[in-house]
Amino acid sequence: MGTLAEEIFSYRLGRPVSAGDTVVVDVDHVMSHDTTTPLAIKAFRKLAEQNKGRVFDQKRSHIVFDHIIPAATIQAATLHREVRTFAKEQEIPILQEGICHQVMPEKGFVLPGSIIVGADSHSCTYGAFGAFGTGMGSTDIGVAYSTGRSWFRVPETINVHITGQIPPGVFAKDISLEIVRRLGVDGANYRALEYTGEVIENFSMSERMTFSNMAIEMGGKAGLIAADETTREWLRGRTDKDYPLLRAHNPHYEQVIEIDVTNMKPLVACPPDVNIVHPAEEVQDIKIDQVFLGTCTNGRLDDLEIAANILRGRTISPDLRMVVIPASREIYLEAMRRGYLEIFAEAGASVGTPGCGPCIGRHFGVLAPGERAMTTMNRNFTGRMGDPTAEIYLGSPATVAATALTGHITDPRTVLFAENLA
Repeated sequence: MGTLAEEIFSYRLGRPVSAGDTVVVDVDHVMSHDTTTPLAIKAFRKLAEQNKGRVFDQKRSHIVFDHIIPAATIQAATLHREVRTFAKEQEIPILQEGICHQVMPEKGFVLPGSIIVGADSHSCTYGAFGAFGTGMGSTDIGVAYSTGRSWFRVPETINVHITGQIPPGVFAKDISLEIVRRLGVDGANYRALEYTGEVIENFSMSERMTFSNMAIEMGGKAGLIAADETTREWLRGRTDKDYPLLRAHNPHYEQVIEIDVTNMKPLVACPPDVNIVHPAEEVQDIKIDQVFLGTCTNGRLDDLEIAANILRGRTISPDLRMVVIPASREIYLEAMRRGYLEIFAEAGASVGTPGCGPCIGRHFGVLAPGERAMTTMNRNFTGRMGDPTAEIYLGSPATVAATALTGHITDPRTVLFAENLA
């Protein structure tokens, strides 16, 4: 009986556990991507006597190529070749269909009640499905590939309870930024964030993934949302396995954050930290050189739809460039069928292969010295997208699309409701 984190660990261990307990758990899935796998391989090789040179389970070990795909440099191509050699040796298929945190759920690897570890900090995204997903260093992932196990200290939980009626022009990303503003970039260190309330319950899986994804931006170990019929419907056809719909029972939360969204405005996180958050209308004079729609935070179909509806029949400002990257092949194909990609291309945007490229400054949208970007990313650290003097601003897909039209940060309400405001 406890928080959702405690319920998941208790379910997996078959006995009650509480926050603060140190446990060793058989994990359900282990994941690494193209830039974190090489170090995981080194750790794995050092355990050769114990693992006999084989991963614990080929069907539960996953390698995703998403950070530098297709390879942008000779170094990246060489790295890919090294990882492919390991994957072939272990008989692990390499997933090259988009961003790991989108592809893993699409493939049915993320189920309610499961525990998943990934060599990427945003593995907390899996918490949107009622799973305990968390990021670990490559060495820990190498051990998990070898043993199928990992140790945890069951985290204390901060409950973020979200209520109210969402105003027009405000989206899941805006609410996520408000949570970061309240808690700060280290306000949830090694805590689980458990999102509850009518707003969360009414959100789609895509919107829920935005919240869970952003948990790490507050230092969170996990970002959890209880699975329900919305979860079950999203997973239908993706898995034939049974899974529990776990919920918190008589939980003891370390802290409760109450957020009423009724009077919220579109928000923008300003550099160099995610918690420097202002209403978009207060920073509208800032000129932008590049806008970027995509990432594991907001590269899903409904994010593309929001932006496409704003850009339909319009042309982006000649003073900036726009990059659009769907989060996965599945999303790319559906966005193509619905005409979203055509809308972006006709508006003047560059549409790229599903992956992470610009978000980590690897390719397809690197920033020059002194440039500014308005993006749907999850972090705006100095040097993240290129030159360390470049600046990164974060907002919703609507804010990014509105900014693309004007060339400066723009409150999306001025575009969405232009006729009413005139």
